[in-house]
Amino acid sequence: MVDKTQKIEEVLTRGVEKILPNKEGLAKLMSQKKIRLYLGVDPTSPNLHLGHVIPLRKLQQFADLGHEAILLFGTFTAQIGDPSGRDERRKPLTAEQVEKNMADYQKQASKVLNFSKVKIKRNGDWLSKLTFSDVSELASRFTVPRIMERDMFQERLKKGEDIWLNEFLYPLMQGYDSVAMDVDLEIGGNDQTFNMLAGRKLQKDINKKEKFVLTTPMLVGLDGRKMSKTFGNTVNIADEPNEMYGKIMSLKDELIIPYFQICTDIESREIAIMEKELKANKINPRDTKARLAGEIVKMYHGEKAAKAASIEFDRVFKDKKLPQDIDKISIKEKEMPIIDLLVKTKLAVSKSSAKRLIIQGAVKIDDKPQSDWQAVIAIKKGMAIKAGKRKFCQIA
Repeated sequence: MVDKTQKIEEVLTRGVEKILPNKEGLAKLMSQKKIRLYLGVDPTSPNLHLGHVIPLRKLQQFADLGHEAILLFGTFTAQIGDPSGRDERRKPLTAEQVEKNMADYQKQASKVLNFSKVKIKRNGDWLSKLTFSDVSELASRFTVPRIMERDMFQERLKKGEDIWLNEFLYPLMQGYDSVAMDVDLEIGGNDQTFNMLAGRKLQKDINKKEKFVLTTPMLVGLDGRKMSKTFGNTVNIADEPNEMYGKIMSLKDELIIPYFQICTDIESREIAIMEKELKANKINPRDTKARLAGEIVKMYHGEKAAKAASIEFDRVFKDKKLPQDIDKISIKEKEMPIIDLLVKTKLAVSKSSAKRLIIQGAVKIDDKPQSDWQAVIAIKKGMAIKAGKRKFCQIA
């Protein structure tokens, strides 16, 4: 049976990039008392991907150990705009947008968080009540050179771009959350380190109390680049099981083990064995990836859906059959330029993207590769069209 010390060590090691000021101090505090910790999220987008889930999973792990875990929605800060990781000003949201995004966020987060163990709070409850005098007093605790150390501000200065005063004040606002809730620990992605350390300073200055900071690593996208909707390399929590499974199967081989470590609950010891066997070519990366895909789909959709997704993936990509739930589209025209056909069937978002897919060799009609983006296609009932790795449709 795993004892308390081992459980604490696992939570403070796996899926953790850094603990400030030190891991030993936090482990000791956790063994002595029930700590209060939080993860702050600005609901700027309603869609969560696996990268967003990493700190959520860590928050739940603390809650499972019996600690007081808080998911803090930045209902006030989302209307200001966090400059973290931005080389340009973030567009602030309206109160209505924040509320809608928050509802969607909570619904998706419920696939990760047990809200009977995790509290929900809103920073608008205290930040909106601060007076100008209060803000001035908080600002007096930081120097301009210290705030200017932020890498994104340095990048903007090099480019001759603007830094807005409200962005300057953002770390103060996030930092004050730690004071208002009187926390022992804050969890966040490594891009939030500066803001979290601002909270550590304010907690020390105002509440005369140490606040630990735990950063989680940034999960890279399926193609090895930053996970971003712009790159189309995300795995979204709201993805349907077949889509989620197929995306994981497109993961670069070198990312299989990091995804197992950060995104699943498979024991670390078993993952270490898997890593050795992959390096020694004792197991097939494709089979290992299939297990990873199954584990992730099971976490968010259940075991039955994971099994069905595995069978469907093999049916389409091993047996070269059409998907069972293929979209059927009716087209009246007898013939059509191929790029128009791809747009009309919604297999491409624009003519330029359709042309690009064809040039890349990513388009097949009735399993025949299409290389001529200027071709005119004769429309036939039952004709199957594939664009990219996972997009299909059939002419009704």
